[in-house]
Amino acid sequence: MSTKAGFLKYERIDGPVTGEQERTKNFNEFHLRLPAQQRREQAQRCMNCGVPFCQNGTMIAGMASGCPLHNLVPEINDLVGRGRLEEAYRRLTITHSFPEFTSRVCPALCEAACTCGVHDAPVATKENEKEVIEFAYEHGLVQSGKPVVRTGKKVAVVGSGPSGLAAADLLNRRGHEVTVYERKDRIGGLLRYGIPNMKLEKSVIDRRIRLMEEAGVRFITGVNVGKDISASDLSAEYDSVILACGASNPRDIQVPGRDAKGIFFAVDFLGMVTKKLLDSDFREYPADLAEGKEVLVIGGGDTGNDCVGTCIRLGAKKVSQLEMMPQPPAERLPSNPWPEWPRVLKVDYGQEEAIWKFGADPRIYQTTVKEFLKDKKGHLKGAVLVSLQPEKDEKTGRMKMVPVPGSEKEVKASLVLIAAGFLGSESYVTDSFSVSTDARTNVKTEAGKHLTSRKGIYTAGDMHRGQSLVVWAIAEGRSAAREVDEDLMGYSNL
Repeated sequence: MSTKAGFLKYERIDGPVTGEQERTKNFNEFHLRLPAQQRREQAQRCMNCGVPFCQNGTMIAGMASGCPLHNLVPEINDLVGRGRLEEAYRRLTITHSFPEFTSRVCPALCEAACTCGVHDAPVATKENEKEVIEFAYEHGLVQSGKPVVRTGKKVAVVGSGPSGLAAADLLNRRGHEVTVYERKDRIGGLLRYGIPNMKLEKSVIDRRIRLMEEAGVRFITGVNVGKDISASDLSAEYDSVILACGASNPRDIQVPGRDAKGIFFAVDFLGMVTKKLLDSDFREYPADLAEGKEVLVIGGGDTGNDCVGTCIRLGAKKVSQLEMMPQPPAERLPSNPWPEWPRVLKVDYGQEEAIWKFGADPRIYQTTVKEFLKDKKGHLKGAVLVSLQPEKDEKTGRMKMVPVPGSEKEVKASLVLIAAGFLGSESYVTDSFSVSTDARTNVKTEAGKHLTSRKGIYTAGDMHRGQSLVVWAIAEGRSAAREVDEDLMGYSNL
């Protein structure tokens, strides 16, 4: 490594963050970069483990441990620690398609599995990765990857989220003619309309899309495959089709009063906010969506947190966030040992901003909605909440959360955002292509494969594995691209 025992010499220092008072005035990214020397020191904390779990990328106890892209983390950290950022970029891009996305939105599976993190703070691999890719862009190292020779094969990718983009990028570099279809008005899928701008500025997506266009990838927006264009027409025009449409079927909350005006799925709400910001070139904020309202966010995950942060920026009067499960412990329990994903309490940026704004953590644990209340005109005015308690299911032996009798209480709410996850793929797409699905409506394939029940039709990303992380979607897209390439050419060098 670049420095012996750097993990003993240097404490972990995270990059500076714009304070809550300033950052909630806009939708700009607020995580800043460390000076070059400090970044080198942070990379020098890497221990160059004999068994680097950070790049393991497998499931342990049902949870991901380490990077599923298998980035060679110690090698990259060593190069960053030596100040050899161009070489670090070359090393990183062997395994990674879009470091600029994951270095902003990934929960850092690599850091959770870092050996240094067993007894100390883990290595700041995520921020090191961001330094590498931003250096590469600033110094003109990120090239379009335009192929010298075309194969004559044509591939259609349906969906322009991270899995679709990763597959399209690799297949185009291989020489195939790739066309990406997107039903929205802009490219990016959930990167564009599901992740708020303060976590991932859309200009970061745009610069990558420009490079892909320069390389020959064709993007078609505003076309809903399965409705605007049939599966049979697409299959007739292309040698292979990759379905990367995401797990875009949101889980609903079916309780009395669900039809009240003022209840939205979280992803739809976040999409509306981003679209209005983009359409006005960030000159107009859609404050009317949340300003002065008492907001109830149902769901304690990343999307729920994004809703909290977004509503604060839009001037919400109050924001509460419901979480069905008990509050996690502050530290790992013996039943959750390293290198499993740590099931511990995390305070994300949205909760930080709510604590600053309203004086308390917005999360209410072991609670759900029993009924939505509406006024005479059908507008949402409140909700009846009920407490939950864990109870063992006698048939399955699993724990489930059940209502506590007599625990109901009424709260005010003029805006409800449902961030309860997704159920799987949308049926109109799978029905159009006549592909088999599993019990969760994910597109079914052989284990470790991407070919569906239809010849020439493949799948990748959340549509294949269910709702997951951006890094898993990129890994899926890359894997699907290799499989498509091998089937088209008889071998693959991807």
